[in-house]
Amino acid sequence: MEGYVVVAGTLLAGIALVIAAYTARRLLAPAAPTRAKLTTYESGVDPVGDGWSQAQVRYLAYAYLYVIFAVDAVYLFPWALVLRSDLGLASLVEVAVFIGIVLVGLLHAARRGLLRWV
Repeated sequence: MEGYVVVAGTLLAGIALVIAAYTARRLLAPAAPTRAKLTTYESGVDPVGDGWSQAQVRYLAYAYLYVIFAVDAVYLFPWALVLRSDLGLASLVEVAVFIGIVLVGLLHAARRGLLRWV
């Protein structure tokens, strides 16, 4: 039961610190709401026009490429570090399949024109 007491104590201490921080902010922070402070803004820009706008999803393509390269690095670097030990043929086949899947993703991105710098 000692382990549970430590976890419960840590949890209670964390909750107490959060409550103390909120209370200190409420007591010490100045509260002067004005009309300008109560208006809605996005990234420091005042809203103009209608609230509905169509957003472009071009960012999705860059996120897709980032995932391809990040996942590639996350899995290949540790594998390369332990390559010195005897991993065997199975490990080599697994990494070849993984690199093949990553290459399929890169070929798809190249086919869509996402790798051009223009």
